[in-house]
Amino acid sequence: MWQHNVICHLAMNKGISSSGLFTCLSKGGGFHFPPCHMLNFHGIRILVDCPLDLSALRAFSPVPTALDCLPVEVSYNTDGNRFLDSMIGPGKRQKIEKLLDAKSLLFAEPWYKTVNNLHLWNASFIDVVLISNPMGIMGLPFLTRMKGFSAKIYITEASARLGQLMMEDLVSMHGEFRQFYGREESNFPSWLRQEELEILPSELREIILGKDGVEFGSWMPLYSAADVKNCMLNIHSLNYAEEALYNGTLVIKAFSSGIEIGSCNWILNSPKGDIAYLSGSSFISGHAMPFDYRSLQGTGALIFSDFLSLTDAQDSDDGDNYSVPIADKLLPMSDQDLAGFDHSSEENLEDKKKLIFISSSAIDCVKQGGSVLIPIDRLGPILLLLEEMSTSLEASDMKVPVYIISSVADELLALLNIIPEWLCKQRQEKLFAGEPLFAHIKLLEERKIHVVPAIHSHELLTNWREPCIVFCPHWSLRMGPVVQLLRRWCGDPKSLLILEDVLNPLALLPFQPIAMNVLQCLFPSGIRLQKVQPLLKTLQPKTVLCPEELKLQINFSSDQSFSVLYYTEAETLKVPYRRDSSELKIATDLASQFYWKMFKKEEINVTKLKGELLMENSRHHLLLNNDNKTSLGSLIHRSLPDSEKLMAALSKMSISGVVRHDMGDAKSLVIDIQDPYKALIEIGLTSTTITTADQNVASSIYKIVDNILDGV
Repeated sequence: MWQHNVICHLAMNKGISSSGLFTCLSKGGGFHFPPCHMLNFHGIRILVDCPLDLSALRAFSPVPTALDCLPVEVSYNTDGNRFLDSMIGPGKRQKIEKLLDAKSLLFAEPWYKTVNNLHLWNASFIDVVLISNPMGIMGLPFLTRMKGFSAKIYITEASARLGQLMMEDLVSMHGEFRQFYGREESNFPSWLRQEELEILPSELREIILGKDGVEFGSWMPLYSAADVKNCMLNIHSLNYAEEALYNGTLVIKAFSSGIEIGSCNWILNSPKGDIAYLSGSSFISGHAMPFDYRSLQGTGALIFSDFLSLTDAQDSDDGDNYSVPIADKLLPMSDQDLAGFDHSSEENLEDKKKLIFISSSAIDCVKQGGSVLIPIDRLGPILLLLEEMSTSLEASDMKVPVYIISSVADELLALLNIIPEWLCKQRQEKLFAGEPLFAHIKLLEERKIHVVPAIHSHELLTNWREPCIVFCPHWSLRMGPVVQLLRRWCGDPKSLLILEDVLNPLALLPFQPIAMNVLQCLFPSGIRLQKVQPLLKTLQPKTVLCPEELKLQINFSSDQSFSVLYYTEAETLKVPYRRDSSELKIATDLASQFYWKMFKKEEINVTKLKGELLMENSRHHLLLNNDNKTSLGSLIHRSLPDSEKLMAALSKMSISGVVRHDMGDAKSLVIDIQDPYKALIEIGLTSTTITTADQNVASSIYKIVDNILDGV
């Protein structure tokens, strides 16, 4: 029906001003705990990301072994608490600071920390959920299993597949805790009781309650495998830049953010305005499609939600001696730099140097007879590190076994071969050349890498050799194969632990004393501060919403083309997303018959239409009935025309006639056309009627009268 269309701008919509409501529910905490926001756009309530704070798992102890001394009897011993109360009084117990050691950790089945402020919203009122990256889906099963939740969930196909594997792996690893501790006797764990929280060391108390002590209600027991399956049945997966239509008025599109395979930024488009959502993004990637910033240009509003660079800057200040030195800060770049930044070599070179350094450290460790343990963190750096290590091993001619231990490793590695649209250009070129997308494919075929589902699997037990290099979950160092291997090697000064994260003081607490070497290396996980301002200048939104932290880091100039609003957690802001004009789709054969009137003062063209205005796929469409296609309609004008000017205009077109009725203050003007055809023109203050037997004649007279009249 709409195969041939033209787009016309509606003059009556010029200068439209619309606004929505935006609330930052959580600023998150780096790559693994992305921010979470709520947006009200045209009355549609949109939740952006639903993550879990998996770093909070460090408050718990790994599954104990026979050598571990369980402090349960001391921590939860009623007689011991009564004795302490009798000595200092029950109201003063929290004032005694308990020293932090391995026995201070929570020896219980872990619960999981969700976004605290999200619990203040009724889940049944959420209309749409947007998931920006695989980490943003980790808390979604908690929502989808709630009564009344019926929101449409949109996520890229790659992020959906990766996120599902991550959730299934989490459920599988968590099974170790349930097997050890058994079924809980109540729905409320003892470690969440006020009297137990008061005697915890301050570091653990802050993890559980937050800095403000209000995150008590954000803890939930982990979902089940059935919950994950049900969650995935409710999602709508999108391809790159594919349009999804919600409720006939909202068009949703995903564009690459470059931070990970399948991770994206969002464009929300409606007839009244549009909003861009900028999540954690990266211009450069050795595996994922780079940041497609051009697709975000020119929107009415842009929500800047890249907290990752701020987190990395803070973390690097708190680094330790194991950290790999990060390159000096880049100089501010110009707009011209942005245009060619997709292939910048500086940051590629920096990441390459880090990978080479880590690989050489691992090779040196193996040469000395030690083993290397690499907890699986971000997928991209792990894939690149696996490639670099394999290259280094081949160059050194060393026969060192490499193991990947994970319940989902086989599916994960196979998945990487079927999502080429989310890979970087270099990987896509390998696909077209018939080459493996990643080096691990060839290494698996040559049996140089062994992929096993569990540390106790028969294949691993029969092929195990040390020294070796092992990739396995989990980066929290609290569950999965990494726990057993850390306990095995933590006392070996020749072995090496490689972390792609800031070394938290709690991380290695259960494995003290540590004799093995620890190497920490941070990879970029967001837009660097020096690039934020030139990026926004290039994107040219009308309004930018920035986190309050950027106010201290970036001084936006007063002559910038966009306005800046700053937001903080749990604060609701009004978001303007005005559009200069709306678009109307009209079939070409109808639009070609329009006669346009120019208003010089307003500098706009106007035509009068009579038809039916519809909305389809978030666009206005104009339908004209067949009998109205050539209808001239009536002219509405501000006053009667000057009769002499009108007669002169008719005369230029070789049309002669007589003014039959022209009475100074009269409210009508009648002209009798005699030559070269018969017609009657009746002009009033509210209407003009042209009577003639020939439609073409009427059309010619209509144009002449319209040029004289000051109206439409």
